[in-house]
Formats: sequence, structure tokens, C-alpha cells
Amino acid sequence: MARVAKAQPTTLTLTSKNYSSWSLRGWLLVRFAGLPFEERVLPPDDPATRAEILLLSSSILVPSLVHEGVHVWDTLAIAEYLHEVCPQAGLLPADRAARAHCRAICGEMHSGFASLRSSLPMNLRARFPRFKVWSRAQADIDRICTIWRDCLARHGGPFLFGAQRTMADAMYAPVCSRFATYDVALDPVCAAYRDLMLGQPEMQDWLRAAQAEPDDIDELDMEF
Repeated sequence: MARVAKAQPTTLTLTSKNYSSWSLRGWLLVRFAGLPFEERVLPPDDPATRAEILLLSSSILVPSLVHEGVHVWDTLAIAEYLHEVCPQAGLLPADRAARAHCRAICGEMHSGFASLRSSLPMNLRARFPRFKVWSRAQADIDRICTIWRDCLARHGGPFLFGAQRTMADAMYAPVCSRFATYDVALDPVCAAYRDLMLGQPEMQDWLRAAQAEPDDIDELDMEF
């Protein structure tokens, strides 16, 4: 009698929950998709992991998803893969024009906002009241707020593309945490969206895990 091969579990490899915005994006995408998975967390003192968190690596290979023998890394690739295997989750809007818009702003987050990333690094355990934002980072903040206001006005909210969370909400969720960490002043519309995202059950789960994380990265725990 032929032996049936045991199915391999779906795994998502992550780095630090306190410092890694890319890990948060990948994790939220899988959670939003409703795909059961096991976490594999790399220690932040690993040289390659540390380089990725500090944006010193030539490529970002974590988070990475393994599902049914398929290995996918890069958050946009993970998002598109999850849309294919879990279409019922609605990670992309049903409307063609809205899908194009969603992909465009996800791509903008994926490849842009370098000044924001470098001057306001993700650090969920920290708070910097009245943080002084330099002008180039403020330009990134202004652009993000323009994207949010446009999406919320165009698609009716409360999420960026209407009543259902999409890949865009996962891609912009770490920015919501940065805005909270660095006390970034927002207009009422953007502040409400930030608070909505930070209050999502998945975000609350991640925030609790980040608070419990034992490891610190000195470069990201400096006093600004």
C-alpha cells in the first residue's frame, strides 16, 4: 500500500516584531487572508537579520512564506500569491479600477518613502512625544496622508478600499504604528484611520507580542 506523504505545514518566517515593518506586513497579509500558518522567528542578533531590519541589506528576504511546497518572499509577491490561493479573502478589490489603484499605492509603499523609513524607524515599544520631523520625512508623511484621504473619500472607508480590509491596509499598517511612536500630527480623517488600524485585533496581537519581545537593537533604541 502506497504511503501518503504528510502535508507540510504552512510557515511564515519573520524577524523582530518590535522593529520589523516588513515582517508585520507579511504577517498581516497572511492573517487577513485567513490562511492558517506557523511562525518561524529569526533572532535579531543574526547578522543577516539585523542587516535587513536596519535597511542595510541589498534585498529583503524576510518575511517569507512556504505554502504547499511554494516558497514566496517579498511582501508584494506574498500579497499577490495569497490573493490567488485565498481569493475569498478579498485582499484585492473586486472592481478592476479599484484593483489597479490598490496595486499602485501598495507599490508606492513597497518602493518609496525612504526618508520616512530612515528617520522614523519602527519601534513599537518606544514613544517620542513632540518628535521633530525633518522636512524630507514630512514630505513622505504628507504624501501618505494624501493617499489615505483619497482612498477613504473615493471608496467610502472605513478601510482604504471600503468596508473590507485589503492588501493596502496591511501595507500601510506599519506607518500607523510609526505615526503613533513619533507623535506625528495628523488631520482628523487620517488620525481616525490610524486609530482604526491600530485597534484591529491582529494589530493588537502583534503589539502584545512586540512588547514581550526580549531582544533590543541598540541602533533603534537611541534617544532621538
